[in-house]
Amino acid sequence: LGVAGVAQAQEPLISRQVLPNGLTVLVREDAGAGVVAVSLQVRAGSRFESPATSGITNFLHRAMLRGTNKRTAVQLATSYEDIGGSLDAGGEAEAAEVRGQALARHWETLLGLIAEVALQATLPADEVEKERRLILAQIRARADAPFSLTLDTLLRDLYGAHPYALRNLGRKETIERLTRDDLSAHYRAIYHPERMVLAISGEVPRDRVLGPAERLFGRMARATTPPVDALPAPSGTGDRRVITLSAQQAQIFVGYLVPSLTDPLYPAVRVLGATLGGGMSGRLFVELRDRRGLAYSTGVSTQFRTGPGALIAYLGTAPANAAAAEAGVLSELERARSTPITADELTRAKAYVRGQLSMDRRTNARHAWYLSYFEVVGAGWDFPERLSSAIDAVTVADVTRAAERYLTRPTVVVLQPATPQR
Repeated sequence: LGVAGVAQAQEPLISRQVLPNGLTVLVREDAGAGVVAVSLQVRAGSRFESPATSGITNFLHRAMLRGTNKRTAVQLATSYEDIGGSLDAGGEAEAAEVRGQALARHWETLLGLIAEVALQATLPADEVEKERRLILAQIRARADAPFSLTLDTLLRDLYGAHPYALRNLGRKETIERLTRDDLSAHYRAIYHPERMVLAISGEVPRDRVLGPAERLFGRMARATTPPVDALPAPSGTGDRRVITLSAQQAQIFVGYLVPSLTDPLYPAVRVLGATLGGGMSGRLFVELRDRRGLAYSTGVSTQFRTGPGALIAYLGTAPANAAAAEAGVLSELERARSTPITADELTRAKAYVRGQLSMDRRTNARHAWYLSYFEVVGAGWDFPERLSSAIDAVTVADVTRAAERYLTRPTVVVLQPATPQR
């Protein structure tokens, strides 16, 4: 076994070990709770898909829960409920996950169920069809929701041919066309141990996990050829688009391409986003909601992306205020380029980012996800701690440099409620 070391400076301790076949095992032992959570992630997702395969990773993982060599879907549900737990799976942009939780004394049983779903799924044809119908319903619901429709439209305009433009649910026409054989072939292509990370968090003995993990996953074979990772560049053309939908509010989204999570300026971009949209002290909230009454809701979103990221400002407003609200958002974004933030704004924004990182890891399930996700995407399981330290070191000049470099050529999507027919 290749042992990469144990983090001694943290409580609870986290161990990282690598099985001979390349699968990484991370264990966070936390005696403070009588539960355990497991996150098994594989490097796959919409970032590696195309319009012809859009949604296949999520579809596959949803179908994997529908039965194994040992159990039907109902028997599987009964098994995890018997140990006071849950089991779920799905695909996102950068990774796909099989995850579960249970009472701590059943950690080994939970680990076995996770391995069973990941390695012995049978993809029954009738169950695949059930899952197809559910996913198609989710796609329809997303297209009918003003916020998600506006966001999805913005991402398509912002990223163009880059796969970050694709949603993890996929496209209707693709989900309708994919066959069980397509799902099986995709499984064989992505499920190799060197692309996988197993993370466990909770009341679990670190020194006892590796044996069961190797017994369950040690026979997996490495891939014979490395994955190809050549992606087209995102467009980010700076276009403005207006769409219509039956809705009560207008939605205004403004997006910019920003660097990946490994870029030296990424911490400054996160602080910049918090300065603009970090809770009730963000510039957008203070100026557009409090002072001018132009927003029902507003904020700024950033993601953890290994490729070009996005900083997205959004605002919901009354249809009659849409023009003024759009002008106000763009004005505040431009002001971030022309007017350096204050020392007080910097302090609040840094505290907001660090607080969000901590608050999002309040449960063992989220701890397991963070460990597994950042390890499988290549950033390292301790990335959140390193990012928090880098946030501490961000200066006003860093934020100004990030704003000047990245808040250019905004891509804008406005959803204007459709006029009722008379």
